[in-house]
Amino acid sequence: MTNPSPNLKPLVLVVDDYDDAREMYAEYLEFSGFRVAQARNGQEALDQAFALTPDIILMDLSLPIIDGWEATRRLKNDDRTRAIPVVALTGHAMTGQSDEAKGAGCDSFVTKPCLPDELVAEVRHILAQRGVAVSH
Repeated sequence: MTNPSPNLKPLVLVVDDYDDAREMYAEYLEFSGFRVAQARNGQEALDQAFALTPDIILMDLSLPIIDGWEATRRLKNDDRTRAIPVVALTGHAMTGQSDEAKGAGCDSFVTKPCLPDELVAEVRHILAQRGVAVSH
């Protein structure tokens, strides 16, 4: 998956029901050179992903309405969004949860809280693997 327009910064969809965390990550991503869209629950995440086709999705797994696990499964089962990498974000670092997240279709797994620069580094790494141009 490559950036459709080289002039556009990569678009990151940040999905988290905790407003402070979502807004902090969104602001730091924007500061780091990304465009950002936000969603508060799994249904909003699906709606935003289908409407915007982001370059990458940061998905909290514990979400209202539709949880992050199910939202990720739906994204990975839809031709429009299957190729979008999904990074699972969770505050529960339980044994085996990383494997479960990957089984649901997540491309990577990050335990919260994490420093914003660590999250940006993971986003840059995944996008670089996918051939998406990322400015520094």
